[in-house]
Amino acid sequence: MTNLILAAIVALVVGLVIGILFGRSGQGATLRQRRAEQQIDELRSEFTRYQAQVNEHFMESSQLLRRFNDAYRDVNQHMARGANRLCNDEDWMDQVGQDSSGRLEHGNSETSEPPRDYAPKDDPEDKGTLAEDYGLRKGEKRPA
Repeated sequence: MTNLILAAIVALVVGLVIGILFGRSGQGATLRQRRAEQQIDELRSEFTRYQAQVNEHFMESSQLLRRFNDAYRDVNQHMARGANRLCNDEDWMDQVGQDSSGRLEHGNSETSEPPRDYAPKDDPEDKGTLAEDYGLRKGEKRPA
């Protein structure tokens, strides 16, 4: 009977040791998982702060550009009023681009068009610079 009790105690101790070992190995994985989740949360909050900074930057840039445009318009109007008040020479007013009331003329729509970021083609059949075969002779292939 003593042997049976002794065997039960040994089995209990071995079971506890095995349980503790398995418990600690599981805790390592859980600990790593918690650390990874913590890092993910930190990265998310950092990314959110970065997005807020970018939004704030562009909002401030927009306001500054609006103020810049307003100041430019005010300076332009001031110069036009000064030219109108101080100069009565009609030829000079035409060069400045003012009409007789002192307002700046915007020109007619035929001569005024926005700047282009490409060169207009003379012939509609010509290939544009973005065409795959631009600059190649007929039948020639682009080197790999």
